[in-house]
Amino acid sequence: MPLKSLNKITRVTVGLLSMTLVACSWFSAGSDEKPTDVYMQLGVRYMELNKLELAKENLQKAVDKDSDNYRAHSALGYLYEKINKLDNAKQHYEAALSIAPDDAGVQNNFGRFLCERRQFDKGLALLIQAGDNMLNDKQWLALTNAGRCQLGMGQRDKAITYLRQALALNDRYAPALFEMQRISYEIGEYRASEDYLQRYLGEANHTPETLWIGIQTEQALGNSSLANEYRNLLLDKFPDSNEAKQVSGIR
Repeated sequence: MPLKSLNKITRVTVGLLSMTLVACSWFSAGSDEKPTDVYMQLGVRYMELNKLELAKENLQKAVDKDSDNYRAHSALGYLYEKINKLDNAKQHYEAALSIAPDDAGVQNNFGRFLCERRQFDKGLALLIQAGDNMLNDKQWLALTNAGRCQLGMGQRDKAITYLRQALALNDRYAPALFEMQRISYEIGEYRASEDYLQRYLGEANHTPETLWIGIQTEQALGNSSLANEYRNLLLDKFPDSNEAKQVSGIR
């Protein structure tokens, strides 16, 4: 297939990627595409489809043809992270950052990676940079990750601030809505937790975690019928989850 045709096909998928590969971003506003970006985009698309070998092949081809393709390095970092080769992941994230230190997508991806591995200071600094960048068309994504990073640091109030900023920019972003559902439940704001869950369900499907929190929330509000509905849904849809084992009394 001609390169131009491949480019046209892969561009169709770009808008879906940041939602499918939650909390990651590969493209920055106003950036110029290179011919090797076609391989990078195909690699991300294959990663979305969980065809990891094909993803790696295309992403590696992008890097081999252009060692300065920071988007491909960042995507390779995520792929290696996905298959638990963390040293390789960090190497590619660092390469991406060294090539494009001011790119918001790179800052977000590497910052999240570091925070999830408890390297909070460096990770949060990168996420704040990405979240503060007015040229970043996905500020809400970096702000959500900054909120999660603050939660990992035990800074719940600061996390709430970042998550609310994220939702002010994109009030439909499901990961931020979930985090606020969970936090609201933990601090006893059950009506707010209930509301965040309903907003979340307008954008995404239930998970074992949303159902578990929903059960506890509705019980706290005295809504036993809805709590039982969530319980049955948890047992039906996610019977092997830890949450299902808890509500069914299995240890």
